[in-house]
Amino acid sequence: MKKTITTLFLLSALTLVGCGQTGPLYMPSDTQQDSQTSQTQ
Repeated sequence: MKKTITTLFLLSALTLVGCGQTGPLYMPSDTQQDSQTSQTQ
């Protein structure tokens, strides 16, 4: 019984951790970084 509760808890925690993470990961291009840094200076 204790093993079942632990497993359910871990699965629900992992599900909640992934809720807000959507979309593909990507590296911003250099042109975007250059335009942002020139605007801040």
